[in-house]
Amino acid sequence: MATSVPTKVISVVPTYDKVMLPLLQFASDGKEHRVAEADLPVADHFHLSSSARAETLPDGRNRLRHRIEWARTYLKKAGLLAYPSRGSFKITKRGLDVLSSKPSVIDNKLLMQFPEFAEFKHSKAELGTTPETPLPEVDPEEALENGYQAMRQDIEDELLDRLKAGTPEFFERAVVDLLVKMGYGGSRRDAGRAVGRTGDGGIDGIINEDSLGLDVIYVQAKRWSENPVGRPDIQKFVGALQGHRAKKGVFITTSTFSKDAREYATRIDSRIILIDGSHLSTLMFQHDLGVTEVKSYRVKRLDSDYFDD
Repeated sequence: MATSVPTKVISVVPTYDKVMLPLLQFASDGKEHRVAEADLPVADHFHLSSSARAETLPDGRNRLRHRIEWARTYLKKAGLLAYPSRGSFKITKRGLDVLSSKPSVIDNKLLMQFPEFAEFKHSKAELGTTPETPLPEVDPEEALENGYQAMRQDIEDELLDRLKAGTPEFFERAVVDLLVKMGYGGSRRDAGRAVGRTGDGGIDGIINEDSLGLDVIYVQAKRWSENPVGRPDIQKFVGALQGHRAKKGVFITTSTFSKDAREYATRIDSRIILIDGSHLSTLMFQHDLGVTEVKSYRVKRLDSDYFDD
């Protein structure tokens, strides 16, 4: 008796170009379908795991649905699908003809044989793509997001390098500026008076939690290049907090924290926030500290409700 081979579960959402063939196959019944109807059959086609089916984009939209929508757009641009009504799609004769040739894949290269699609790709110069350069494997919106994230990571890495290379005094000013931009300490002038070298064991400074000074936060800042901050340093900081009958503290470093240090910080009564170098540079980027905006793009989508009778 033959033994059945278990189906391999895929944990990575396929790119939009790989979605085009199963989406067109789903539409091969000639009926009008809503986009949401394609989610399950496309996911089943790729044997996607439950986590892949639930994966979301940074803005919260479902990643698989997003790629199905882009696959639908490209198939429509090539004339393989039509939009008979808002939010729906239906296969065309051209789409049926393509399926009858039993293609192993439908991608941008195959669609370029259709003049409408070639004109669409070339006239839009999509994300700098030209006939001589490869077509992207991700949809334009994701390509824009990926490019932004890559540039952001480069900037955050450079921010951290600059902090490590700077003087201790500059690092202290940067910490103060960041806390102020995040809403702590009141004005920059107030924070400058409040935070400074207190000479008190494991505490480098004190800053108001709010502009009224109703509560204070104790700060420890270590400008280290490589060595991780260990549990003894956190214990020393916690001991200093207890000496001031304080419950809140922020430990900031340009380095990292050891696993033991992080686990210890979660088990104590005091509320201790650990900010390592990666988190620090991310916060600086988010709060526009040490960076300057040079250009912005507003990504828009069609407002289908406007066209709804």
